[in-house]
Amino acid sequence: MTASNLPPDESPLRPGGRPPGGAHLDSTAQLMNRITSQLGSQLSLVSLDGSRRPAPPALVLVAHGSRDPRALATVRTLMERVRELRPHLPVRLGHIELNEPLLPDTLASLGDADAVLVPLLLSRGYHVKQDIPEAAAAARARTRVAAPLGPHPLLVETLYARLVEAGWPAGMSDARRRTSAVVLAAAGSRDPESALDTRRTAQLLAERLGVPVVPAYASAAAPTVPQAVRALAARGRHRVAVASYFTAPGRFHTECAEAAPWIAAAPLGDHAAMARLVLHRYDQALAAPEAATEPALASA
Repeated sequence: MTASNLPPDESPLRPGGRPPGGAHLDSTAQLMNRITSQLGSQLSLVSLDGSRRPAPPALVLVAHGSRDPRALATVRTLMERVRELRPHLPVRLGHIELNEPLLPDTLASLGDADAVLVPLLLSRGYHVKQDIPEAAAAARARTRVAAPLGPHPLLVETLYARLVEAGWPAGMSDARRRTSAVVLAAAGSRDPESALDTRRTAQLLAERLGVPVVPAYASAAAPTVPQAVRALAARGRHRVAVASYFTAPGRFHTECAEAAPWIAAAPLGDHAAMARLVLHRYDQALAAPEAATEPALASA
């Protein structure tokens, strides 16, 4: 639709060439918010005596990487959300595999600057325990490695929001609750601590929803999503939703969603709670004694 055939309430200019009053006020407010944010960012780097504080350690988001182009787009949007929440904080991105920039290249670009690596991973496993610490140790940068994102109540908040978006009723009768359940679809790992973390998230989500939540896996662990769905049906739970416990779209998310007998939620993605959680893990890593920053089970 061109400007010449826009409906009256969508016309870009009123007679006289001035924008509508609401649009003008909105754009002014947005401009003022941006100026305030930038000014606050600059002032946060200045001490009370007027001297410039050292820049905070960079936050390096460590994504797994995927051949699905939606994954990279999602991670980049999440990175922008983190920057909006803390404009003065340098935020970088590094991938374990499949996408550029790769983590070693990102760390090399930092030189000898301080950095905190925040894994965009949801549980403890090989990548968190081996790949990321090894890349950090090999880098010239002075690095700390934060805990994985899960388990944490902010993840449960995001999972709930994605389920509601997919059609999960915000209010549910007792009768319907007795026939409903959720499968928490995760990537899977052979590491028993990874399964422990996923089960903890399932428990927190079950408390939030008031229905059983069964963890299931796309690979390397059992049960699979179809197996979990069948087990729930055998218990009289015929309305089964699949909650996507993945940070971004990809093959695993797609395969698990296809096995949903009712509704399938979107991945965690760039939800606002995810950006808050990334910053929480960053702050935790900075606050902890350096020897105690190894990834650990954390729920808060």
